[in-house]
Amino acid sequence: NVVISECAGILQYCQEVFEGLKVYETKDGSIVAFRPDQNAERMINSAKGMEMPPFPKERFLDALDQVVKANAAWVPPYGSGASLYIRPFVIATDPFLGVRPSDTYKFIIILSPVGAYYESGLDPVKIWIEDDYVRAVRGGIGEAKTGGNYVASLAAQVKAHDEGYSQVLWLDGVERKYIEEVGAMKIFFKINGTVVTPMLNGSILPGVTRASCIDLCKHWGLPVEERRISVDELVEAARTGALEECWGSGTAAVISPVGALRYENEVMQIKDGGIGEFSQKLYDTVTGIQLGKIEDKFGWRVKVD
Repeated sequence: NVVISECAGILQYCQEVFEGLKVYETKDGSIVAFRPDQNAERMINSAKGMEMPPFPKERFLDALDQVVKANAAWVPPYGSGASLYIRPFVIATDPFLGVRPSDTYKFIIILSPVGAYYESGLDPVKIWIEDDYVRAVRGGIGEAKTGGNYVASLAAQVKAHDEGYSQVLWLDGVERKYIEEVGAMKIFFKINGTVVTPMLNGSILPGVTRASCIDLCKHWGLPVEERRISVDELVEAARTGALEECWGSGTAAVISPVGALRYENEVMQIKDGGIGEFSQKLYDTVTGIQLGKIEDKFGWRVKVD
């Protein structure tokens, strides 16, 4: 339990940052994390955006190592499809009413076993392209991993669920025309043989799995573009058949194939609602590296036991 004042900055002014990563048991029985250095660096960058002192990368990785060692018995066995989810976070604890950065903070790690995201193979999701609500704007805190960005997504998320869609794809908050990210993941499109994903512009959270997908595409020699993508371009690509695949990337699902996109009153079916070959290849490769099934040529798998 954490005891803090009712006036603490986290409660009154939402000053906090967090991370999310998973720990796995590999084929050879080792316990590993996937690119934890990237999470440590992202937490530092998030802290800057929230006017919080950065938590040092070395201390982050050491704390991760210690907490996993102390809870190694909770790491699900290899082959179960499950993993140990790790949530490091920093909260403002200064007992002061007044809009200013806190003078004191707590760094905490909580963790829990989590089941397989997909119980029976990859399951394509349906995504609602939101054109009313906005999540973040450039110059704000959109690129920080902080709770405020997630609570800002809830109204649109509820609306999408009521319409039968599992996720919301956000447009930019200024012109309301450029694709940004999905509530729980980053988004990719395969258009005429080229992988296209929104560029990081200050209102999109940099994703660890996103970066891994881009690295793999380049390693395989597939053209990759990080750029602005308008929703009109996306709709046109779907109409002409140029939109070959669509998928999301994130810690929870790793790769989440998208079977349908809805914008206004138009529903765009992708791959007849099924799973694309490239989406499957990415999923198999990233999870294969995570679980030690295939060679890790990039040094992404980090032993923590």
